Amino acid sequence: MSTPQHAGDQKATTHTPTALVAFAWALVGVPLAYGLYNTVKAASALFGG
Repeated sequence: MSTPQHAGDQKATTHTPTALVAFAWALVGVPLAYGLYNTVKAASALFGG
């Protein structure tokens, strides 16, 4: 059973700037990529020679 939609039930949406989203992803993604690169490099030296 669905609930009826009323005109007063709409919620306001907010807009996040694209630059802020890109900055947040870079803030997390760059150190993550660096860590993965070093992990793969160390693992290849350990297992591959």
